[in-house]
Amino acid sequence: MSLRANATTIEALPTRTLAAMFALPIWRPALVALVLLVTLADRASADAAMPLPFGPAASQPRAPWHVTGLPNQTKPYTTFSVVELDGRKALRIEADSSYGNLVYPLQFKTTPAALAWHWRADELIDAEDLRTRGGDDVAVKVCVMFDMALEKVPFIERQILRVARGKTNEPVPAATVCYVWDGHLPVGTTLDNAFTRRIRYVVLQSGTAHLHHWMSERRNIAADFTQLFGAESSEVPPVIGVLVGADADNTHGHSLAHVADIVVEP
Repeated sequence: MSLRANATTIEALPTRTLAAMFALPIWRPALVALVLLVTLADRASADAAMPLPFGPAASQPRAPWHVTGLPNQTKPYTTFSVVELDGRKALRIEADSSYGNLVYPLQFKTTPAALAWHWRADELIDAEDLRTRGGDDVAVKVCVMFDMALEKVPFIERQILRVARGKTNEPVPAATVCYVWDGHLPVGTTLDNAFTRRIRYVVLQSGTAHLHHWMSERRNIAADFTQLFGAESSEVPPVIGVLVGADADNTHGHSLAHVADIVVEP
């Protein structure tokens, strides 16, 4: 395929494909970037475990958490609010034919050892099927974004990545690992996002057996990156953010879930 043909292919890609690659918008207020640079650099390089609190109950998630969406998004946004649930301060995540993510930017000098959190699903999406574009929705996901070197990315995807980075001043990850609570796929399933291989899924919980119950998770960040992206990069790149989200825009479904106690462990 010629370079001209490749460029044509990139320009013809749907907005959802570009946006799904990074789980980030092509716009963000400069204030968020300023907060990130000033307040996080020292904390993220510390040796102690680093909680990522959402803020007080009955409020919106506090900065540096911020909501992101698709470029020029016209569909509804997934809603995020902080609630008190079963004695926990938790993030309430509701998707209703909507799309949206909540991102916490980070800066690390070394790769953290683990990410830990609690979550509970209260309503899953019946028509969800992460293997297809039409079913690429999820009731809850917790993701880690990596600043993988551009030269590690396969050629066509590298060109798409360059196009997207040219449309935003915010860091755009070249690799994202998303842990999901899926409605149907078996626990332990790994697969690529249906829109882009720059996002890869790990199914940690599945189905309704634990619906309405808090489940505890702890993941080895480096091991999961190596399992999913090791063929592209032998080194684990720096972590640049944690993302929590849900979407129901492809299936036009509805979901409800909660996440609490996110901690980055050194």
